Amino acid sequence: MATSQLPPFPSMAVLLFGFGVVFLMPVFVAGVTRHYTFNTLFKIMYHNVTRLCHTRTILSVNGQFPGPRLVAREGDRVIVKVVNHVSNNVTIHWHGVRQLTSGWADGPAYITQCPIQTGQSYTYNFTITGQRGTLLWHAHISWLRSTIYGPIIILPKLNESYPFQKPYKEIPIIFGEWFNVDPEAVIQQALQTGAGPNVSDAYTINGLPGPLYNCSSKAKDTYKLKVKPGKSYLLRLINAALNDELFFSIANHTVTVVEADAVYVKPFDTDQLLISPGQTTNVLLRTKPYLPNATFFMEARPYFSGIGTIDNSTTAAILQYNNHSSSSSKLPVLRPTLPPINATGFVANFTSKFRSLNSVKYPANVPKSIDRKFFFTVGLGSNPCPKNTTCQGPNGTKFSASINNVSFVMPSTAILQAHFFGQNNGVYTTDFPVNPPLPFNYTGPPPNNTNVSNGTKTVVLGFNTTVELVMQDTSILGAESHPLHLHGFNFFVVGQGFGNYDPNNYTKNFNLVDPVERNTAGVPAGGWIAIRFLADNPGVWFMHCHLDVHTSWGLRMAWIVLDGPQPNQKLPPPPSDLPKC
Repeated sequence: MATSQLPPFPSMAVLLFGFGVVFLMPVFVAGVTRHYTFNTLFKIMYHNVTRLCHTRTILSVNGQFPGPRLVAREGDRVIVKVVNHVSNNVTIHWHGVRQLTSGWADGPAYITQCPIQTGQSYTYNFTITGQRGTLLWHAHISWLRSTIYGPIIILPKLNESYPFQKPYKEIPIIFGEWFNVDPEAVIQQALQTGAGPNVSDAYTINGLPGPLYNCSSKAKDTYKLKVKPGKSYLLRLINAALNDELFFSIANHTVTVVEADAVYVKPFDTDQLLISPGQTTNVLLRTKPYLPNATFFMEARPYFSGIGTIDNSTTAAILQYNNHSSSSSKLPVLRPTLPPINATGFVANFTSKFRSLNSVKYPANVPKSIDRKFFFTVGLGSNPCPKNTTCQGPNGTKFSASINNVSFVMPSTAILQAHFFGQNNGVYTTDFPVNPPLPFNYTGPPPNNTNVSNGTKTVVLGFNTTVELVMQDTSILGAESHPLHLHGFNFFVVGQGFGNYDPNNYTKNFNLVDPVERNTAGVPAGGWIAIRFLADNPGVWFMHCHLDVHTSWGLRMAWIVLDGPQPNQKLPPPPSDLPKC
């Protein structure tokens, strides 16, 4: 990935974007704000890639890995035609984009659309409203996200500036995972045997594993960020890894966190970060004012609090001050210190530092009065092994995962389509439990029966309902952090803690002034998180753990938000090219 500064927003008529063409058509609104429409082409194609001395055919967009940048401004309309040239069914999710009344463009397979089949295409059409910063796009079916992903860079509106020092350059830093074998085979084998899936072979930074792995060259397989002394760089950090929350640090450098999930935050300094799958964090890196006599590793490795196997390796990139010429290879390389793999205390302390900017221009509109309250348990469980088969999960069962003991079963047609046309019979039900069916000591010894129920259950919300949702981790088959992602909304994290949630004592300590606003947040291992949001977006909205193995096991559900009374509060009919199942 290039390290050059992101170009200023184009005013030219045609801009090459990946291998597609972007047409920029100005639209004048009330003679004040200039908007643009982006037309571009995403071709899902086969692409041979070699990492760790293993060459395999991956799926990519426009032959790029990671995929092309989508660069827009707040308020812009984005149109992306996705053409599927591979044998797998595919969808693209624009992770974190609010999709206000454009739910048909959200992208999760069998929730808002049927997948795009081989030789077919679908045009995603949405407007970026009230957001600026960094998000990501990725495939949203099975484990295709392992190679189909890329950055969404949302610049401020024209003539508006950042609420922090303008950086000298802006650079996406995307974390991923590399498998020497096809990840689709990995998850299919796991679902068949009931066991945990084989783990990845490496983590990557901008698609490259770095020099700490066997058969990975420092020159060819390592991302190198060249910087100048005394400059400020905006690093747009994105975690696109399938199954791992990651610690990140740059040797001998401190960064300032300024944005999370495309929302500005109160700046704070840190030399170690945590970033969960689906999360984005913008940080300012101020380089040293002099030319140091060293190069510096930027490293990432996993945070893991559960039980089982994990890819406990470290990916590295190089931060190099670029006045060094050929002698740079002889400079000492300094490595950062990262927290221990199970540093749950560090994670709790780090996440508590995030606060909304809550300025006049960027207020934190936290719902104060609540219409509906929900209490969801999230965690692992098991399903009985089918008769006459052998399973390799806990005590001969199959691994499963659930919310309120319901392991979500994907339907065979899209829920949004069934909802819109009133044809939900046999597709989904609206009886998702608002509380755990059987209360127990959620963070204590697990109950004897770890089996979960299975169903395609949803919750229906009236338009503009204010929601408070407490999500409680369980210790069934081990307490574990779960990064939960809510489609279609940002939410405010008003409280979090360890142990079992106590509604009588914890509510009074909720932060209703400047809580962080996110689209993905971790339910603490052996703890709970409380979020609030306003259901002002009609449609069907997926909520799931962003550890893909947990999503595959059923840790997912869907909210159905009904239309509002005004025309601009209703979901329009589906586009004519909506894929069919």
